[in-house]
Amino acid sequence: MTPAFTHLALHVRDLDACIAFYRDFCAMEIVHERDDGGTRVVWLAEPGRARDFIFVLIPGGPGRDQGERDYSHFGFALASRAAVDAIAVRAGAAGCLAWAPRDEPYPVGYYCGLRDPDGNFVEFSYGQPLGPGAPDASEARTLATKP
Repeated sequence: MTPAFTHLALHVRDLDACIAFYRDFCAMEIVHERDDGGTRVVWLAEPGRARDFIFVLIPGGPGRDQGERDYSHFGFALASRAAVDAIAVRAGAAGCLAWAPRDEPYPVGYYCGLRDPDGNFVEFSYGQPLGPGAPDASEARTLATKP
């Protein structure tokens, strides 16, 4: 059997702030919540994807202090460049825009980055070879061969 990547668990400093961020910017929803020996544990998923992949948020983390050149991040695909721009505008107004929208050669595409309340970078992209806005196979081959 081939393993399937099903979840990512994070200890976070401020559980409620992280839930609000992932609801507001990533359209994730709580799909499970429980008290685990006095600790509130929350599962978040994209609508209709709770059986595919979830974020598990657990309070008590130290937070992250990512440097400008640390590109560790969570990636979310969007359906258009305009959607990337709209997220960047919202993030700028909320004070959490980390990387302004930029365009890079395939397979990176058009993207911006936000910083979640725990300090993690969250990328929103269009034109990568996965998710909404992904080119079809023939277009991807053409893009992959361009310098």
